[in-house]
Amino acid sequence: MDIDKLKNIDLLLLDVDGVLTDGGIIFTDSGEEVKVFNSRDGFGIRLLQEAGIKVGIVTGRASRVLRHRCENLGIDLLFDGIDDKSSVLQEICNRTEIDPANMAFVGDDLVDLPLFTRVGFSIAVGDAHEVVKEKVDWVTAAEGGSGAVREICDAILKSKGLFDRIVERMST
Repeated sequence: MDIDKLKNIDLLLLDVDGVLTDGGIIFTDSGEEVKVFNSRDGFGIRLLQEAGIKVGIVTGRASRVLRHRCENLGIDLLFDGIDDKSSVLQEICNRTEIDPANMAFVGDDLVDLPLFTRVGFSIAVGDAHEVVKEKVDWVTAAEGGSGAVREICDAILKSKGLFDRIVERMST
């Protein structure tokens, strides 16, 4: 992976199931959906946002738990219940004024392929479908829901020369 390509990323777009989670979905007896999110991924997202890098969600499933997580993380660029993920790209461009060449998208399955081809940098989590891993710019070492997003956030911050400053600030 050419980390230098990440220095141009101004917007990180994320799938949810299999990226921000391990892909498991729990339903309670009352029908409520439960998802487990990695707190380190969340902290990485916050570090990106503090550095001025936008973060958005593009996912096929809509759920209240996801809306709560986005609210918790301050993510207001949320596209859920989207069958064709690449169909929202123009709206994302309009809302953020960011060119697709300066966007990265993280996914894990075949449904993510169309959006991968339309952004500047495509990323698959370590346990993504094999076909997906063959077609992206970078495959993370970590699996979805297990620190892959944090790995990506740190890499973006390092490519922009911001990571050491964050570590220094956190160390004092």
